[in-house]
Amino acid sequence: MDEDVLTTLRILIISESGVGKSSLLLRFTDDTFDPELAATIGVDFKVKTISVDGNKAKLAIWDTAGQERFRTLTPSYYRGAQGVILVYDVTRRDTFVKLDNWLNELETYCTRNDTVNMLVGNKIDKENREVDRNEGLKFARKHSMLFIEESAKTCDGVQCAFEELVEKIIQTPGLWESENQNKGVKLTHREEGQGGGACGGYCSVL
Repeated sequence: MDEDVLTTLRILIISESGVGKSSLLLRFTDDTFDPELAATIGVDFKVKTISVDGNKAKLAIWDTAGQERFRTLTPSYYRGAQGVILVYDVTRRDTFVKLDNWLNELETYCTRNDTVNMLVGNKIDKENREVDRNEGLKFARKHSMLFIEESAKTCDGVQCAFEELVEKIIQTPGLWESENQNKGVKLTHREEGQGGGACGGYCSVL
């Protein structure tokens, strides 16, 4: 591990096919957007290091395919995940309705009970919205998840989503400290009086 990196975190992105998981990942890691991006076959993987509250974290992000025929590939990727991003398309109510199925899968296969989960409503740049923001917020609160709406196309809210997720994980020492206890890592705390993250009110931290 790099000396100045506090920890390496395993992040999983799950949900129905076509909601923009790969676009979200590509925008965050490479700051690019491809409207013709093909559906993920199996699992994609990217790494990016970010700094949150003065702490550097290396993110190993797994983007899973939403199609049913690839579902058997995903259970092994849940194991050891410290953060899970559950995505739906605000213009497709069916992707919101099926969130319960994905939560059930998460509970079945995830090996930790303190994993930080975030609900993300994607494609807010589009006008044909079918899911109101308050519906997403209500669902997130019900299931004790972080919540944000964003657009992979315009980049609105994307960086914030990952920063808030990482911040919450770092604030949950049991999620990452055990693997670093012999490496002498030291958590840098936010300066007193500093604002609550870089999101400007985007997220609801529960």
